[in-house]
Amino acid sequence: MKKLLFLGLAIVLSMAACQQQEKRYTQQSPEINSFKEGIAAYENRDWEALASHYADTAKIMYNVVEEDGKTLAQLMAMHKEDATIFSDWKYVGDESEYEMVVTDKGKTYVNFWGLWKGTLAATNKTYTIPTHITAQFVDGKIVKEFGYWDLSKIMLDMQAQQEADNSSAEASEMDGATTPEVAGEQ
Repeated sequence: MKKLLFLGLAIVLSMAACQQQEKRYTQQSPEINSFKEGIAAYENRDWEALASHYADTAKIMYNVVEEDGKTLAQLMAMHKEDATIFSDWKYVGDESEYEMVVTDKGKTYVNFWGLWKGTLAATNKTYTIPTHITAQFVDGKIVKEFGYWDLSKIMLDMQAQQEADNSSAEASEMDGATTPEVAGEQ
């Protein structure tokens, strides 16, 4: 009888422990909501609102290793510079996925997958780029953010545009170099 009582107690205690365990994976959390608000602020170019989702000491790694990460101030400066190059940008809403995970070590991350769509102002060409961002949260703020996407199409087009602009400038200089005196000497 004692064995049966202890077995029943063990089952009840293990069930209670399982029910108290924190969710380690979810698609709904305050951190995900904060991340979504940050995405909306980025799309609206509201840098102050975007910065409010980061810890002051946040480290941001976009397509770089952690040792080459940026500070929050550098990130905001980069976004402001990008805003001068692109006439518009957004994430395609129905193509965005969010999840939050808590690691075995208790670290909280929000993972985001989406399609970034932006129009290069100089050419009016629109780009759609698959994007992945992972943000580590501590006390409701992003302390680390890792972002991965391929900018090669944009970079190649910007390089081609720069070369075309340089060729046009050189041709204009050559046309302007022929003065009446020089032409008369030949």
